[in-house]
Amino acid sequence: MADFPVPGFTGSPLVRIDIERDNQPYLEAAISDPRSRLLQLDGLAPVTEAHGGLSWGSLAKADPEAPLALLGLLDDAPRFVSLTKVDRSGPDPRMAIIQSCAGMPAGDAGTYAAARSLVDWHDRHRFCANCGRVTTVRRSGWARFCLKDDGGCGTEHFPRTDPVVIMLAEYDGKVLVGRNIHTMQGKFYSALAGFLEVGESIEDAVARELFEEAGVIVKSVRYVTSQPWPMPSQLMIGCIAPVESDALTLDASELNDAIWCDRDEVRAALAGDDSARFHMRFPLAIAHTLLTAWVNGA
Repeated sequence: MADFPVPGFTGSPLVRIDIERDNQPYLEAAISDPRSRLLQLDGLAPVTEAHGGLSWGSLAKADPEAPLALLGLLDDAPRFVSLTKVDRSGPDPRMAIIQSCAGMPAGDAGTYAAARSLVDWHDRHRFCANCGRVTTVRRSGWARFCLKDDGGCGTEHFPRTDPVVIMLAEYDGKVLVGRNIHTMQGKFYSALAGFLEVGESIEDAVARELFEEAGVIVKSVRYVTSQPWPMPSQLMIGCIAPVESDALTLDASELNDAIWCDRDEVRAALAGDDSARFHMRFPLAIAHTLLTAWVNGA
């Protein structure tokens, strides 16, 4: 196995105790437990302590109008997050959130990722997709049910994760990085990525996305690592794919540039060298991990 850093937003020490989520007496006891703590959020952004770690407060600080979700156990103590309504009228806070998470102790970003994705999912899925009625929080905050007793259709809804392939095309000792037309400017480049479509394998999605975006034909696909990305809730599936040729045909609606880079050029970019051929925006993102893995022989 090649040596590369643990992907960001992974490694949470939370014990998720799925087995107890349908246990109402357990939930009530956890809420009454004086050791229980509430994750402090500012909307969807983490509140941090002076050392950069997550801030935990008393359950008394929770919104009395909002349900509580039991995240799990940390140090054998119940940990909760409040499923409050999210104000989305302000500016997009994602850049500030990523910077905050980059400075967290190991594992804290993963705990935040689970909590943020859960709060965001509940806020965006208050109504049944089948019949349109208001749904009710169930399973200690890990589901929403359209209750028949309330006139609903009985459909059960669970937090979802959208799978995304993110990959490096590889040819003759070089890998391909691109500049997304919507999110990147200047010398910022990253691995190419795209959502899996229904009825598609990881390998099929990698081949399709690389052909659609860059016009390269994949010979094989090897999986490297994965990462939960909590904005809003994706599973990034990192792969490397040798291709038949370095000739490019870019999709101008997605990319405004793509370049082949050798290992020395990638090392310079990973090191943050100002003179590097390209720069990377988020060290916390899996693209950084994927490029590090490739440089180290993955």
